[in-house]
Amino acid sequence: MESFLTTITEIIPTEVWIGLTVFSVLAFIGTLIAVPAILVRLPEDYFAEHHPRGWMADHHPVLRGIGLIVKNVIGCIFFFAGVVMLVLPGQGVLTMIIGLSLIDFPGKRKLEQKIVAKPMFCSTINALRHKFGKSPLILS
Repeated sequence: MESFLTTITEIIPTEVWIGLTVFSVLAFIGTLIAVPAILVRLPEDYFAEHHPRGWMADHHPVLRGIGLIVKNVIGCIFFFAGVVMLVLPGQGVLTMIIGLSLIDFPGKRKLEQKIVAKPMFCSTINALRHKFGKSPLILS
């Protein structure tokens, strides 16, 4: 085991390991706060097909465009942080779901519904919502 660690530290500098550790701790703490806050604030019918998704529709087109770019960038950050958290500490899958919900792409609604409808995810999200006095998600 010691030779393995020696080989790894020769390939990857100690500063990179320290950076990854700091990122991992900050991402873990951040997702412990952000993911539940987002999931609790979602409308109960957010993942239902009839829920309108006109984000910033009543704003000036330039402001809406900037807002959509910022929202997509934040969504990508959440998604890739979730991917990283699959191997590092953190709520990887839930963070990826939050990231997907922020990113705009064709077929997004169907993908979200498919993921959130999985019993493991749905029960976890609804248990969290119940803890904060929110009604369960409506999926259809």
